[in-house]
Amino acid sequence: MAVTVETLEKLERRITLTLAAADINSEVEARLKKLARTVKADGFRPGKVPMSFVAQRYGASVQYEVVNDKLGQAFSQAANEAKLRVAGMPRIEQKDGAAEGDLAFDATFEVYPEVKLGDLAEATVERVSAEVTEEAIDKTVEILRKQRRSFAQRGAADVAADGDRVTIDFEGKIDGEPFAGGKADGFQFLLGEGQMLEAFEKAVRGMKSGESKTFPLAFPEDYHGKEVAGKEADFLVTVKKIEAQHLPEVNESFAKALGIKEGTVEALRADIKKNLEREVKFRVLARNKAAAMDALVAKAELDVPNALVEGEAERMVGNAREDLKKRGVKDADKAPIPAELFKDQAEKRVRLGLVVAELVRSNNLQAKPEQLQAHIEEISQSYEKPAEVVRWYLSDRERMAEVEAVVIENNVTDFVLGKAKVEDKQVPFDELMANA
Repeated sequence: MAVTVETLEKLERRITLTLAAADINSEVEARLKKLARTVKADGFRPGKVPMSFVAQRYGASVQYEVVNDKLGQAFSQAANEAKLRVAGMPRIEQKDGAAEGDLAFDATFEVYPEVKLGDLAEATVERVSAEVTEEAIDKTVEILRKQRRSFAQRGAADVAADGDRVTIDFEGKIDGEPFAGGKADGFQFLLGEGQMLEAFEKAVRGMKSGESKTFPLAFPEDYHGKEVAGKEADFLVTVKKIEAQHLPEVNESFAKALGIKEGTVEALRADIKKNLEREVKFRVLARNKAAAMDALVAKAELDVPNALVEGEAERMVGNAREDLKKRGVKDADKAPIPAELFKDQAEKRVRLGLVVAELVRSNNLQAKPEQLQAHIEEISQSYEKPAEVVRWYLSDRERMAEVEAVVIENNVTDFVLGKAKVEDKQVPFDELMANA
């Protein structure tokens, strides 16, 4: 049959669907008869419940199911005949004016857009690189030392210094009134490591065990606690205990404690370098990938289906609730998180997805089997038993789909960098690790 498609606005379309009332009634009757075989009712044996009883109790719900099923079939057939790529679910509403014996419905929906890829030769992309220096290895060694440090209580005459672990009681007031989160007893923190505001640490630095001090503290305008941000508080602090830290020496014992089989400092540094180089590679790739994707989208022209944006936003809301659940938040699945919060991000994701899909289709950038295998093997090298990790990925379709998505993104990145004007930039190690 000929399908008439009405264009409304941009990607929005409308089709009128017609269902024969006789077909609906026949299907409803058939389903009710089937249902009657298993319906239970007081005073009747199974399978002997009168059809009038079944129809009265279940008729409305069965008719609703039948109409929905037939509308779904009719819409799918009409969309296929009209060669439409439907984006999202259609909005279906019954309409007046149908011929006698028929029911008419308007199905309003969006279609996937035409994506016009721009000339990447006109795009400029910054491609970064970074090196693992001896200084970076030294800093990592210090981090490992701090993770294994111990503490010993200082003498009564000693004062608190950077690196010490101090135990304090404190109470803060604003205009003479206590505020939420402004009081604690037996609170511990490491002095000089940025765990507290600088003004707070400055006040505690140089104090002795048993000493008390009152001092003013101005909260920054962008402080995470909005109720105190930009305000000044008066704090009373009492130092209960001061403990000096002890860092382990970097020697064979330290190397062995970190699982280095050779047990040498040289082997430890080589292992650290290998791990840092792997991390640098992934972070550089992520940054270059983001730059390539931004350039790709900036040169493309398309309308974005609202239905896909709404669907993506709802998915992000679900992920946010799941994250809250993992953090132990009570009734996280009912958390009032408006989808509007994610609308802009969702729109960017959908736009990027559509552009990437078109680039992949038009330039045959699909993931090849050897690329998938190589990527999995590369991931596995950071684990103790690489072969088991490879089998773990290969045995699950969902995990393989994730790998395929990454490989395709890498193919797209390489394609864009191969076409665009590339500006190479050497990025300091610390900057790369901080911004990734």
